[in-house]
Amino acid sequence: MPEGPETRRVADKLASAIVGKKVIKLMFAQPHLKQWQAAFNNMTVASLDTYGKAIVTRFVDSDRSKALNIYTHNQLYGRWVICAANQVPPTKRQLRLGIYTREQWALLYSASDIFVLSDKEVPEHPFIKKLGRDVLSAETTLDYVIDRLLSATYRKRQIGGFLTEQSFLAGLGNYLRCEILFVAGILPWRKPVELQKQQIQKLAETILRLPRQAYQSESITNDLDTAKTLMAQGSSLEEARFWVFRREGLKCYRCGNLIISKKSAGQVCYLCEKCQK
Repeated sequence: MPEGPETRRVADKLASAIVGKKVIKLMFAQPHLKQWQAAFNNMTVASLDTYGKAIVTRFVDSDRSKALNIYTHNQLYGRWVICAANQVPPTKRQLRLGIYTREQWALLYSASDIFVLSDKEVPEHPFIKKLGRDVLSAETTLDYVIDRLLSATYRKRQIGGFLTEQSFLAGLGNYLRCEILFVAGILPWRKPVELQKQQIQKLAETILRLPRQAYQSESITNDLDTAKTLMAQGSSLEEARFWVFRREGLKCYRCGNLIISKKSAGQVCYLCEKCQK
């Protein structure tokens, strides 16, 4: 599933294509949403906001007296496609939402988690309502993350268990969990209450730094120079982008030990037992 950095990059691309553009047509595939189609005609795409792994596309009419929003969550299979008007690329995917402007079209395939919301309904949506602060938000500071780690809710829980809970911080998923724990040098079953002050500091710093690096670098969480060197030597982006994620049986870039995988909170967690003590 795409995580916060990937969702934000998708929103950025959508924004560059359709923000400020008037909707000439909007199409919903789901029958219960079709009643809303005509309401979006001639509205203007105002902005796209991300909430962890979800996107809210905001629309306003010409005098901004009316506003509507479309909530979308790609989950595992959803995919946005941007194309020039009348130039839809061939695909076997099912179109779920189409936002058509005169110049470009934004088409959402395969996703089913789609809602039409008023401005007041956006913060009350069941997914958005339970979210912690977005890990990519400027409001998510180092002190805030430290406070979350040491709060009564999380301090006695296994870190590998709550890092992917969207109520802790929105936008973290399994690849970021594995990479954060490796860089911080912490095993997934450790608890914040067991860590020393400098370990908490490093963990919080890594929780902030890696997702922001991933957002700016096509999802690379590995050391950027190392990844660049590996790709220059013939590795693909997928092969070079991670420290440990999906690298079971391969050598750790730091110590040469073999990367292993173990279950943590129902998901496979990749780690280096020598670097994470």
